[in-house]
Amino acid sequence: MRNLQKYKILLVSGALFALGVSVEAQADSVTDWNIKARDMVVDAKFPTPHSNRALAIVHTSIYEAVNAITKKYPASLDLKAPDDSSIDAAIASAVRVSLLNLMPGKEREIENVYAEALAKIADSDEKTQGVAIGQQAASAVWAARKNDGSQSPETYRPYTTAGKYVPTTIPAAPNWANRKPWMFSDPTKFRPGPPPKLTSDAWTRDFIEVKKMGSKNSAHRSEEQTRMAKFWEATLPPIYHGVVHSVANMPGRNVTQNARLFAAVTRATDDAMIAVFEAKYHYGFGGP
Repeated sequence: MRNLQKYKILLVSGALFALGVSVEAQADSVTDWNIKARDMVVDAKFPTPHSNRALAIVHTSIYEAVNAITKKYPASLDLKAPDDSSIDAAIASAVRVSLLNLMPGKEREIENVYAEALAKIADSDEKTQGVAIGQQAASAVWAARKNDGSQSPETYRPYTTAGKYVPTTIPAAPNWANRKPWMFSDPTKFRPGPPPKLTSDAWTRDFIEVKKMGSKNSAHRSEEQTRMAKFWEATLPPIYHGVVHSVANMPGRNVTQNARLFAAVTRATDDAMIAVFEAKYHYGFGGP
C-alpha cells in the first residue's frame, strides 16, 4: 500500500513535469507540512476515513494560525496575533499540537520533526509569537472537533439478505454518519437515490458489466483501463493531495491562499466521507 501511494505521487509529479509545472518551485511551509503530516498519518496506519479527518483537523489549524497573522480572510476563531509573527513557526506549532492530539503514541516522532523544523528558524520574538498562535489555533480547533462523533460506539450489524452488504473484514466507519460535519448540517441531504432492485434490468446490466470488465484477466478491459483501476485502487490522502499541490505550487500564490486551499479541500473530503458512509449504511447494499 505504501509503495502504491508513492507510485501514484510519482505519476502525478511526472505528469505535472511534462506540462512544465514544477512541483517544488513554489513550495512553502503549508505544502511542506502537508507532506510531513500526511506521511505520519499514513505511517500510523489510519484507515482512509480517519486519515481524512486527521488532515482536516491539521490543515484547519494551519489555516487559522496563518490567517490570524496575515488577516487576509474573515476570522472564524477569536485569535489575536501580531502581524510580524513568524508564519513558519506558527504552522509548525499548529501541526505539532494537532498531531500530538491525534496520535499521542507518536510523540517522539512528532517532536523530532517539529524540533528539526523549528531549529531552522532564528530565535526571536517573532518566532515565539508564531509558536504561541499555532498552539492557540490547534487547541481551539481540537476543542471543537475532538468530540465530533468519531469515537461513537459501533452499532452496525450485517444482514444476510440477498443484496445486503455483508463485510468480509471489519466494516469501514459504520459510525461515520454520526459525526459532526465541517460545512453542512445534515448528511442525509446528500443521500443519493436507492440502488436498483436485484430483479431490475439496471442491476442485470451492471452485474454483467462488472463481471466482464472487472475479472482479473478480462479480455474486455483495455490496458489503459487496467492502469487506471490500479492507479485509483487505494484511497489514502497522498494521491489526492498531490493534485492539490499542483494548484498550490502555481506561481503567484501566497501562503495564506495555500493554507485556505488545503483547509477547504481536506474539510470537503472529510465531509464527503461522512455523506458517503451515511448513504452506504442507510441502504446497506452490496453492489454488483
